[in-house]
Amino acid sequence: MKLGILTNVVCNLSLEEALRYFKSLGIEMVEIGCGGTPGTQHCDPEVLLNDQAAFEQFKALFAKYELGISAFSCHGNPVHPVKEIADRYDRIMRNAVLMAEKMGVDTIVCFSGCPGSEENSKYPHWCTTVWPFDPVPTLIWQWEQRLIPYWKDFAAFAREHNVKHIAIEMHPGFCVYNPATLLRLREAVGPEIGANFDPSHLIWQGIDIPTAIRKLSGCIYHFHAKDTYVDPVEMGKNGFFNPMGKLGEQYPPFSFRIPGNGTSQSYWRKIIVALSQAGYNGTVSIEHEDDTMSQDEGIRKSVAFLKEILVREQATRRWWRDPIEQYQRTFLPE
Repeated sequence: MKLGILTNVVCNLSLEEALRYFKSLGIEMVEIGCGGTPGTQHCDPEVLLNDQAAFEQFKALFAKYELGISAFSCHGNPVHPVKEIADRYDRIMRNAVLMAEKMGVDTIVCFSGCPGSEENSKYPHWCTTVWPFDPVPTLIWQWEQRLIPYWKDFAAFAREHNVKHIAIEMHPGFCVYNPATLLRLREAVGPEIGANFDPSHLIWQGIDIPTAIRKLSGCIYHFHAKDTYVDPVEMGKNGFFNPMGKLGEQYPPFSFRIPGNGTSQSYWRKIIVALSQAGYNGTVSIEHEDDTMSQDEGIRKSVAFLKEILVREQATRRWWRDPIEQYQRTFLPE
């Protein structure tokens, strides 16, 4: 495994300042935001794909600071019911694929998106219930008429441009929000679809992270190091789904934290072990959205903790069995 970070955590710094800072901390890989919610402060494909000199300068910075790129991130809703919005996100995501191809990177990170409830809707409609029955036909229509056709087309585009891994971040509010929905889309579209496994969005849904990692073994293409603290008092009042709550309120039912500060450090050790058992040897990418500490402190504490627990050398054989087998041969027939 390699230690990485999503660069938009320091969008106040230039790309070179950010890379210099990350290098000084011992970070090895960077996840580059290139549109959508990660922004374009460090990578604007509309410029870099059309200005070769600017692209060469961009590329040279990674060689200068000896940092690899784990993925290009382009989170948005490419199946939004408003065509202009959907088209904008689709263009952002296709530009991310083209940037990845040009930089020799095989992974992008994104959301699945969420359509409206029917033709000519204005707003996305997230369906999660089977009772009352009204949302069920909507959910079928969304998947069969919007989600699967879109992702089949996009996966073909990615394949044509040598991007093998579309790492979808499972996030409530979008059609892919848990392991079951991710696997459903992967089965319908193909092996290009996998997970950007971000524990923070699964913890507050009540999902056990090591178990979910096991369920997704073989199709985890990227990993976000972000934790979630579930406040039992606030959760006990109204549960997690409280649309009357305000973003950024002081005591929400759940809050994002740096690794180990939401669940526990021992739980994060189990997460890393589960990743190793699942055969994941990619980047563990810090996404610092913890509002209890500063930008720099959160990054430094995340780096220090993850350096201690990342699996750097996965076992290739069970060496401890050698003496057992030697002993057995002394009294067991060949």
